[in-house]
Amino acid sequence: MQPRAILESALYVTDLDAAEAFYAGVLGLEKIGRVANRHVFFKCGSGVLLLFNAEATRQPPAPDARLPVPPHGTTGQGHLCFAATADEIEGWKKHLEAKNIAIEADFEWPPKPGQARGGRSIYFRDPSGNSLEFTEPKIWNL
Repeated sequence: MQPRAILESALYVTDLDAAEAFYAGVLGLEKIGRVANRHVFFKCGSGVLLLFNAEATRQPPAPDARLPVPPHGTTGQGHLCFAATADEIEGWKKHLEAKNIAIEADFEWPPKPGQARGGRSIYFRDPSGNSLEFTEPKIWNL
């Protein structure tokens, strides 16, 4: 057996309000849920992006909790990559720069066997310092 897809991806943020404003307002993701001081969830393509307050998710659920999700969380900067075409990446770069969001890196990956070129990536940060990327899926031969 093998999983067929990743359904959810999680990042841990230090300020849920700032994260919500960034992911909805700058990246245009559709918010699908929020619990104050704990999490905000967004639809992203066929998956879901979960943004958690790490301190709140480290607490074990109450014995009578309706949803007994085990504790989880991390500290430090995480990474998430969004798929985009070459034209979309150029559009995202201009959009992010117009919002005064610094592009930390912009480069072409070296080609893999059977590829004419490897694909472009741009990297930038969210308000919590998480590393975000837009890249062409062909960097993974997808």
